[in-house]
Amino acid sequence: MGNIGKYAFMGGVAIAVIMAFASVPNGYLILAVLGLIVGFMNITDEESGGFLIAAIALMMTSSSLGGLPEIGRAISGIASNLAAFVGPAALVVALKSLMDSSKD
Repeated sequence: MGNIGKYAFMGGVAIAVIMAFASVPNGYLILAVLGLIVGFMNITDEESGGFLIAAIALMMTSSSLGGLPEIGRAISGIASNLAAFVGPAALVVALKSLMDSSKD
């Protein structure tokens, strides 16, 4: 059961990269489901702060990379797809953090 989160993460990253170069049917739905799995299974309470900061940074910068010469469009596509993958995970982690903080 512990490996499901690890495989969901690896699969999400792989699909995000593939989607930058090829069409994947229901790709964003797959990324969202895998992101939810990662958020529930992979991120511990100790990792939540760093994960949320990294997720925010990725989501904020993903659209700004398109201006890079030659490789900007590919990098921007990968980053945007990764943001679509990480977004649901960040939602789960943020909600878990809020629930934990409300227990105190």
